[in-house]
Amino acid sequence: MPLSRFRHIVIEGPIGAGKTSLAQRLAERLDGETLLERPELNPFLPKFYQEPERYALQNQLFFLFQRIQQLRELKQMDLFGRLTVADFLIDKDPLFARLTLSADELHLYRQIYEALKPQTPRPDLVIYLQAQPETLIQRVRKRGRDYEANMSEEYLAALADSYNRFFYHYDEAPVLVVNSEPLNFVEREGDLELLLERISAMRGGREFFNVSE
Repeated sequence: MPLSRFRHIVIEGPIGAGKTSLAQRLAERLDGETLLERPELNPFLPKFYQEPERYALQNQLFFLFQRIQQLRELKQMDLFGRLTVADFLIDKDPLFARLTLSADELHLYRQIYEALKPQTPRPDLVIYLQAQPETLIQRVRKRGRDYEANMSEEYLAALADSYNRFFYHYDEAPVLVVNSEPLNFVEREGDLELLLERISAMRGGREFFNVSE
């Protein structure tokens, strides 16, 4: 099946999985547009990593409002006439909330989320990137963002587990689960070509892509 059948692809995965890099590479390779998170615009993110209990709710709500605004603008501009590759799935937004918010904060967040979540076209495909926590922490350290310096492997392990549980039940769109451990989509063109071939060969609603090094 041709890749041209895809108009909306979402790359997802925990912090350090490489979703933004892959979204950019796929959009470039397939002559599409990108829809990317902008964590550098969130003034609460550095504060959250320093004092998570104090700034978790502000951090979560900022990202929620940012993502909703991006999706609304995308819907208004009707960019789905051309392939759009995003590095976030709005449906998974509560995943971080359940991990970081207190019970009262989570209740408030859920009310806001349900009231504001936009009606958006479901993705044609979700590519879920998996990696072990030790790999995630290595990648986070390598990119050298100051506000991520104190991120623990325990937090990333809990996050990776939450992602696994979320996508185990997710059935709103076809999902390709990718073991990203041996792959480097940025520096190795062959890895990207292998992924494109695997996407073209998809037939079911949930499939797996795993290559040995």
